[in-house]
Amino acid sequence: MADKSNGGKTAEVAAPQPIEAQVIGQYIKDLSFENPNVRNLIEGPGENPNLQLEVNVNGQRIGPDTYESAIDFKAHATNAKGVIYDLEIIYAGLFRIKNIPETSLEPFMLINCPALLFPFLRRLAADITREGGFPPLLLDPIDFGSLFMRRQQEAASREAASQPKN
Repeated sequence: MADKSNGGKTAEVAAPQPIEAQVIGQYIKDLSFENPNVRNLIEGPGENPNLQLEVNVNGQRIGPDTYESAIDFKAHATNAKGVIYDLEIIYAGLFRIKNIPETSLEPFMLINCPALLFPFLRRLAADITREGGFPPLLLDPIDFGSLFMRRQQEAASREAASQPKN
């Protein structure tokens, strides 16, 4: 049926372009492994370690349609004898992303891109701790969607707290 509002001609609606995402490369941006108390640990491993993990993700535009997404990972293991090890890794990737709505860009860079990078970071953390003389650090999968939502909620809370009260 013809649309009468434009002289009987049917209006054509352009289909949105599909989002294109391509991994250009991935790399270790920063790496540090410290084993500061090896002399104290030679006598035996002692008690089970207290392991503290921290994960942050960041993204930035590098050029036209080119973005960097990075996972900032820290593992700090201690026991009664002191620090067992400190591991810090920033693992990043370059992505070419086209035809993405501006409102979807941040979630894509902070959820989808880190999800692609994480298996490589996981293997790297296991290899480094094993090569450092410890059992490999086997990381559970990370829900980057939940991390993103928590980050958004914290930002909204800080913004609300900074608003003057009437």
